[in-house]
Amino acid sequence: MTVIIPSVPHARLSPPPFTMSILRRLPFHPLTLRHQLPRRRFATLAAVRLDTTVWTPTPISSIDIAAESLFHISIDVSNSPDLVASHTLPGQYLQLRLPDVEKPSFLAIGSPPSLAAASGAFEFLVKSVAGSTAELLCGLRKGDVVELSQVMGNGFNIDKIDPPEDYPTVLIFATGSGISPIRSLIESGFGADKRSDVRLYYGARNLRRMAYQDRFKEWESSGVKVVPVLSQPDDSWTGESGYVQAAFVRAKQIHSPKGTGAVLCGQRQMTEEVTSMLVADGVSSEKILKNF
Repeated sequence: MTVIIPSVPHARLSPPPFTMSILRRLPFHPLTLRHQLPRRRFATLAAVRLDTTVWTPTPISSIDIAAESLFHISIDVSNSPDLVASHTLPGQYLQLRLPDVEKPSFLAIGSPPSLAAASGAFEFLVKSVAGSTAELLCGLRKGDVVELSQVMGNGFNIDKIDPPEDYPTVLIFATGSGISPIRSLIESGFGADKRSDVRLYYGARNLRRMAYQDRFKEWESSGVKVVPVLSQPDDSWTGESGYVQAAFVRAKQIHSPKGTGAVLCGQRQMTEEVTSMLVADGVSSEKILKNF
């Protein structure tokens, strides 16, 4: 059978771009969901997930100066039993949101869980940083309303360094506002009086920047030896100076690495360097507790 192709002026027939043999060798890529949905759709889905946070309006009970650039803030949660019940361990944290401020602030709870259960208060140590939500928070007054999320985080898992007779040495390291969750730990009680060597290395720039000095005697009476360390002390200072990791190196005295636990909270460089030193001394990394 003969096929007749009508002539078309100035028309040319191009050969097919691929032969069938080439097409058989080309890889087949099925269309995935990633190709089907535009990125804007994913952004919308992410926004929906972020909006699932439950916010509880709560009034501020008090705002007091705790140290230079640090504020002690108490928030009344007595009318929020679910919020109170969500705080179960020292070292936990939550989000705090201010009216008409888009970005919330993450804050570690400084008070022990028992305080919220007994008096209906969450207490925080907040560093006022210029341009931040924390700065706006520190400028509020008693009675102003803020919003709190549910309490989050696993806190300090003290079960890992219990019972006290098996872990007689507990080394605690804190810098700046990182002392806030450490206060929660100490005042919650972790058997410090049943351990032979519990030390808190607490670092700040100077005494004006060191919060909770009025609590040191109470902490000492509970079995915690407080070692203040100042990085920029004045001429009258006779205590430890420099950084907390350097003060620890000077003291050392780890008699039994297997019976030693540690709790760390503060600057990343400090936590990383102290962790390396403890592990090098034979302390198990599983016994070095952090709240993040």
